[in-house]
Amino acid sequence: MDKSTIVYILSDSIGETGEQVAKAAISQFNSGKYEIRRFPFITEKSQIDEVLEEAKEERCIIVFTIVIDELRQYLQEKAKEKGIDAIDIMSPIMNSMKKLLGFEPKREPGLIRKLDEKYFRKVEAIEFAVKYDDGKDTRGIKQADIVLIGISRTSKTPLSMYLAHKNIKVANIPLVPEVPPPDELFEVDSDKIVGLTANPIKLNQIRQERLKALGLSDNASYASVDRIIKELEYSDSIMKRIGCTVIDVSNKAVEETASEILQMMRDKDLL
Repeated sequence: MDKSTIVYILSDSIGETGEQVAKAAISQFNSGKYEIRRFPFITEKSQIDEVLEEAKEERCIIVFTIVIDELRQYLQEKAKEKGIDAIDIMSPIMNSMKKLLGFEPKREPGLIRKLDEKYFRKVEAIEFAVKYDDGKDTRGIKQADIVLIGISRTSKTPLSMYLAHKNIKVANIPLVPEVPPPDELFEVDSDKIVGLTANPIKLNQIRQERLKALGLSDNASYASVDRIIKELEYSDSIMKRIGCTVIDVSNKAVEETASEILQMMRDKDLL
């Protein structure tokens, strides 16, 4: 491959896949310089004509990832007429998958990019939930899609992580009688705040199990019913002051509570 060799990359999306495959192939040849010219978002035959008009004067090949049948066939026919090799990367794989699965591909450009974007949104939401868990940084309240508030052991953290996997950015804030709630709770729209509460007897059982797991006495005030009732009364006063939605999680699985929150978000146009 000499310095005049050009690889044209044509795609009905961004063309990154075609370029990476071309580079992988080029790396197998120790033969000098090359140039890659990428032409993304090919959606019209006239665009193909313009590229081929340029390419016919060069020593080149064409590598393409076009999934729209009409454009793919047009490119192959016109490239052949001009004596230019055009390598179709997608069709052999898609044809084999079609034979294996028994149904037609979507033939929609850019699907992998959409999937990647969804994945990165999920990662971002998970990182957000970790960063703003348990009131570690109250600045997250104003950035969050949803803010969970409640006393200890009302499933704030598990809910935050579950919702994060649904691409929802969640901050959670513990409510403790001895610690004033952060000002930010009263500065954001109450529609995006969800209060979590539970039956004191149920919380008593959960906290006792938690203390045992930590190797501590289950007689600590943390697990006493009187202490729990005091905390619940305090949290109830804060939730009423905010005017937020309140969910009793006593007999609900995390998935069930999350489903309620997601429905609430849809109803309030937060999704």
